[in-house]
Amino acid sequence: MKAYRGSCHCKKVRFEIDAEIDHVRACDCSICARRGALIYRVPTEAFRLLTPLSELSVYRWGSMTAADYFCPVCGILLFRKPSDPTPAERQAGATKFEGWAINTRCLEGFDPASVPTRRISGSQLEIGE
Repeated sequence: MKAYRGSCHCKKVRFEIDAEIDHVRACDCSICARRGALIYRVPTEAFRLLTPLSELSVYRWGSMTAADYFCPVCGILLFRKPSDPTPAERQAGATKFEGWAINTRCLEGFDPASVPTRRISGSQLEIGE
């Protein structure tokens, strides 16, 4: 397991993760396509936030089950709590992911181009009951 340090542009928000990053995820939903983050998911125990969570800005939308955390100074998306599975995903057997989705572009010493990119068709998901 490799330890990575991460931060926003201005360094106000800092975090660490332990991971063997073998891919990144690029989603094409309306928000992900605009922000351009390349995500890797880590379990809760592999994530250490070095800045109090209360000092970050949070954005929620749609089903209100996802939470995107940003630096309130420079505006960089650092990580997110992924949304609950959609009804169709639950029907297909998906379960809720309890960890963190890390923006790998914020990691020191990691090049997202060094691993394969998995395309996620978030624009095709139907959020509903």
